Amino acid sequence: MPNHSPTPLQASRPTAPLGGRSTVPGDKSISHRALMLGALAVGETRIGGLLEGEDVARTAAAMRALGAEVWRDAPGAWRVAGRGIGGLLEPEDVLDMGNSGTAARLLAGILASHPMFSVLSGDASLRARPMRRVMTPLAACGARFTARAGDRLPLAIEGARDALPLAYRLPVASAQVKSAVLLAGLNAPGLTIVEEPEASRDHSENMLRHFGAEVRVETLGRGRRITLTGQPELRAADVTVPGDPSSAAFPLVAALLVADSAIDLIGIGLNPLRAGLFETLREMGAEIEILHPRIEGGESVGDLQVRSGPLRGIDVPPERAPSMIDEYPILAVAAACAEGSTRLRGLGELRVKESDRLAATATLLKAAGCAVEVIDDDLLVHGTGRPPAGGARVATRLDHRIAMAALVLGLATSAPVGIDDARCIDTSFPDFLGLMRGLGASIAPG
Repeated sequence: MPNHSPTPLQASRPTAPLGGRSTVPGDKSISHRALMLGALAVGETRIGGLLEGEDVARTAAAMRALGAEVWRDAPGAWRVAGRGIGGLLEPEDVLDMGNSGTAARLLAGILASHPMFSVLSGDASLRARPMRRVMTPLAACGARFTARAGDRLPLAIEGARDALPLAYRLPVASAQVKSAVLLAGLNAPGLTIVEEPEASRDHSENMLRHFGAEVRVETLGRGRRITLTGQPELRAADVTVPGDPSSAAFPLVAALLVADSAIDLIGIGLNPLRAGLFETLREMGAEIEILHPRIEGGESVGDLQVRSGPLRGIDVPPERAPSMIDEYPILAVAAACAEGSTRLRGLGELRVKESDRLAATATLLKAAGCAVEVIDDDLLVHGTGRPPAGGARVATRLDHRIAMAALVLGLATSAPVGIDDARCIDTSFPDFLGLMRGLGASIAPG
């Protein structure tokens, strides 16, 4: 039976260093895409290492509602029998995407170019987040949208009867918007073209190729032009989902901050367009070594060896934001424990995440005793070379990354840090508590 009561937790400094070897849940971005493209392919796709958090479960349920067959054979092992491009069925009910903005926006792209009526909705957090950023480009394929005031969910979609190919230049880099346009282009004739001002994560491009689509990528300065040939016959293709670097970030930073810690994280996705956090932490002096680098399913993968040590403040350039957009809360926690000031630039995208993540991160650090400034779209964190005092109780605002960042901070501060509700963590990291406690973290009800 679902737990409808808040689950407060409190983290405190452990009595011994963190240590051990662990894996983290499968990459959430890749898990969503594997289910969606498996449903659009002909044949049966086997997926290993699928993230079994709430967000991905919503995607699996949505693909079933659209006519695909989706089975779970064992933990992380799933199969999808697809219907082929253009073969999806009109859903009988509202598609509830829970807390997942990625699932909602990518699915909007698929639905926009299929001649059917559908409605997307979600939880209170998702219903407060804007959808205009995907509605605008997708309308050009012939789809019609009706949304609540402020272009928010629930969103009714009348898919195009004869979808047109799209040509769209993103005003700001966004893997979600880029992916929505490319997915809409699958069911349109001709070439769909997306230009992005800066390179954003390219899981969609990699996976589209893996399933047999023709995708070309050209470099345009710091940006890229992606061209998709429409109406391909996608073929079922097995997918191994690597460990999610966004999830690995939490035990990784905890090991950096808890004195004398040493951990190994196995099978982590190291896509260069997702590795901004690792690059940034190394610039701050972190000891992170990549072992056994390899390619699995078109994605770079490796094992991370992490050792604790002092960090120093740096200036993080705005062009790095697309490669680490989900990791800024935990990076800010590391910055709060570093020597000197760290300026995280160009974080406007954080204002439209599960919460206003920029404001929520600043509030978290201030509550724990760290001096922080929000200057336009920059976050300036003033570290002293030692962890802040702690002693805070943080409102998670239904944001899983704020919740986990707060608990990691509590492992380093002199006084504990608590959160009001841990239930949101399950959206991306179902066994966060088990993994962290297995490494030696002190996290208890409170």
